[in-house]
Formats: sequence, structure tokens, C-alpha cells
Amino acid sequence: MTAIVTLPNGMTVSCLQKHEVPFIGMEVQSYFSRFLRLQPGDTVFDVGANIGLFSLAAYAHCEGNVRVYAFEPVTPIFEMLETNVRSNVPGQQIKIFNFGLSDRAGEVPFTFYPRAPVLSTAYADKTADLQLVEDLVLKNLIHLDAAPLLMRCLRWVPESLRAPIVHHGLERALQAETVICQLQTLSEFIREHSIERIDLLKIDVEKAELDVLRGIAEQDWHRIRQLVVELHDIDGRLATIRALLQARGMTEVAIEQPPTLKNSNIYTLFAQQL
Repeated sequence: MTAIVTLPNGMTVSCLQKHEVPFIGMEVQSYFSRFLRLQPGDTVFDVGANIGLFSLAAYAHCEGNVRVYAFEPVTPIFEMLETNVRSNVPGQQIKIFNFGLSDRAGEVPFTFYPRAPVLSTAYADKTADLQLVEDLVLKNLIHLDAAPLLMRCLRWVPESLRAPIVHHGLERALQAETVICQLQTLSEFIREHSIERIDLLKIDVEKAELDVLRGIAEQDWHRIRQLVVELHDIDGRLATIRALLQARGMTEVAIEQPPTLKNSNIYTLFAQQL
């Protein structure tokens, strides 16, 4: 069932799970830190756009004078993205695409979580995903006012009972469906659409961030002025991505953890051209 949420800036958005919107919103706002430079006239790639909160934030930040290319491969989530762009953006500044970017083109099965769509991924590991979310709930999210009422009520539950309650609730939330999604590489898209520059490449693709970066041909890296990527530090991925960016002429500006992801293996990396 679709829910409607009003954002702090007055925009209204449709979503599959109302409780996810405040958390995504806080993560989006963390991108607009002292490290990110975005100004009117820029071109933005929103890879892993979800329901469009980052695209809409970039549009508002640039007062409508921006070109955004937003990519979301999971069709039920893309439908929310489409609704939100159409209802909040009168022109064509945000162009939306129902496919993902990767290191290859083709069809790939994704795991879609209808009750937790923000976790949908091509690299599902239910045990690891369940443990990650449990840890975040127990250690961090229950202290945030944006959490659902049931989650906030855990503050008054004896600590010994919290873990089984959270585990049971999240096991129900992580009931999955398999959906087939389309992929292509970023460099293929650059050629097809004659993209000359990307002032900001934002990547948030639930464990597929290295695939997106490997889909950028050597001759296209100079087009990318700055990058912000949410990465999962699995099997040394943070070090791998750092080395990849350095080899392609980008310098790391900062690594942070958004407030909603404290005490996890998920980081936000900011980088820019030397």
C-alpha cells in the first residue's frame, strides 16, 4: 500500500514504507555536508535513486537549475520515483530510468523486500542483512525520534527482551521477492546520451557500488568532477575503492558514517578530481 509523506521542505512524496522516509532523508542531508559542492547548472547522476529523495534534494538545492539523471532498477520502487518526480518537478530537469548501472549490461535477479524496500539488492544475504539491521536498531535507531512508534517503544522494554522482539519483527519484514532488473554500464549511458560532464556522481546501490565504478571506462573518468558513494566494507572493499579512485585521478576528501548508520560497516566516501 502506498503512503504519502510530507518532507521538511514542503514536498510530498509517495513511498512503499512510510517509516523509511525520515531515515533516507537524514542520509541524504548528510551528503550535503561541507564536502559536497553542488551549484545551479550542474549535472547530477543519482545511481540507486530509490524513491527520489536525493534527486529532489539536489533539485531544491540548485533552485531547479540542475540536470539530474536518476536510476532505479526495481520496478515497484521506480514507480514511486516516477510519481514523486512528476508531482514535484514541473520540467524535465530530473530524468528517470528504470534500470541500474553496473559493470555489464543485461538482466539480473534482484531481491526485493516489499516491507523494507530500501534494502533491496542484487547481492542479498538475508542472514547478514538481518544481523546488520538488528544491530542498528538495538544500538542506535531506537534513540532516533524518526523511528516508527513500535521501534521507539523498545526503549521501555527490558534490555534482555529487546533482541528477540527485534529479531522476530525484522524476520517478518525481510520476506523477499525475486524481480528481474535491467542493467547497463555508466559509460554506455554516457555514449548514448552524449554526456560531457558529471558534476556529481552519487552511488547508493546496496553492495553493488564496486560494480558501478567498474562500469566506467578509463576515458570517461575525467568527466566526473566529484563523487559520493555509500559503500559496504565487505572483504576489504573500502581499500579496493580507495585504490580504484586514486588510480583514476580522484582524491579522497572524507569518509563518514551517516547518523542512521553508526556502528555498522557502511560508510560514505566523498572524492573529487585532483
